[in-house]
Amino acid sequence: MGIWPASCKRLADTGLAPSRIELEITEGALMNDPARALATLRRLKLLGVKIVMDDFGTGYASLSGLQSFPFDKLKIDKTFVSGVESNAKSAEIVRAAIGLGRALNIPVIAEGVETEGERSFLMLEGCEELQGYLIGRPAPIATYAMLINGDRANALMAG
Repeated sequence: MGIWPASCKRLADTGLAPSRIELEITEGALMNDPARALATLRRLKLLGVKIVMDDFGTGYASLSGLQSFPFDKLKIDKTFVSGVESNAKSAEIVRAAIGLGRALNIPVIAEGVETEGERSFLMLEGCEELQGYLIGRPAPIATYAMLINGDRANALMAG
């Protein structure tokens, strides 16, 4: 944990409010040294950083991870999201993940949303946060600056 004080200083030096940061962690990153990972995540939470379990459902111990680690959000992996229209099992897994998040009072985000059908399914199931090409494609930071400044026409042409 020798990097901890230096990391805190770097965070403070940026001037960015820790509550604006969402750190995405995969289960694999937690499994090598769970005790150390838990201690680190708890310290980050004390600073106000939000912790997101990325690729939920694809790791080795999703449910035990939810019980042990201080997650603020679950991110459903795109492999499940892309199958909701054509694969009944994928649809049920996504429903279960959204229901689990609701039961634990943890917001759920679905990644890899690429079709209107996927978006519709997720919204009907109560998934309020979506990520993927249907929502927006990666673009240079200048494109987002234009959007923030109200220059939508140029932002669309640049992105």
